Amino acid sequence: MTSIRENKLLGKVISFAFWMLVWYLCALKVGKELILPSPFAVLKSLGSLIVTSRFWIATAITIVRILSGYALGIVTAVLLAVMTCSNSLADAILSPVIRIVRSTPVASFIILAMLWMNRTAVPVLMSMLMVVPVVWENIVAQYQTTDSSLLEMARAYELSAWKKFRYIYVPSAFPGFLAGCMSAMGLAWKSGIAAEVLSQPTSAIGTDLYYAKIYLETPDLFAWTSVVIILSMCIEKIIRKLLFRGKTNESK
Repeated sequence: MTSIRENKLLGKVISFAFWMLVWYLCALKVGKELILPSPFAVLKSLGSLIVTSRFWIATAITIVRILSGYALGIVTAVLLAVMTCSNSLADAILSPVIRIVRSTPVASFIILAMLWMNRTAVPVLMSMLMVVPVVWENIVAQYQTTDSSLLEMARAYELSAWKKFRYIYVPSAFPGFLAGCMSAMGLAWKSGIAAEVLSQPTSAIGTDLYYAKIYLETPDLFAWTSVVIILSMCIEKIIRKLLFRGKTNESK
């Protein structure tokens, strides 16, 4: 096991070094920092950013906004899934709306939301809207594959609706819920940052990305982008651990 982990770590290091070398050579070939800064220029820019209070405030507020939208999206998706799976009328009314939300470009929602609400709330709403269809669809799909023999057993033993829900439907839908939550995290993060770029709320990573682009501060633009990528990877890992810890507890 130790050797496998070491090999995986070595592979990641080699991959990272390779792409950094490619980036450096491309920047060297271009020769214009305004178009493509070198990794060293970006690292220097990142170092100058992380020592400022503005960086940490913007990062913290962005994380809170997006995770708030993510959590609201999960709760909303679960409630909608319960409604649409348990009632055919609710399914007929709500399912088309959820599918429309899934198919509509996020930019359209951002522009509309900017007309209707305070700009600080736009990233939260966008993160939530991107989460709902993904989690809902995964739960519903898993619910529809519930083992029919378990349902027959429930009818034979005359289990109550609550017991069927608790001991049959919930365990059946839980893997879909986990998969949906993991898939939705990346969408929530990207849509939240995009919403910040367009709505430009006070103290936000997306706002600083926009200003870096406007003022042609390309190293800062790359530095902020690297922050977005690193945070996304770290948050996904944390959520994965939390969710699969919950799965382990559920199985117990």
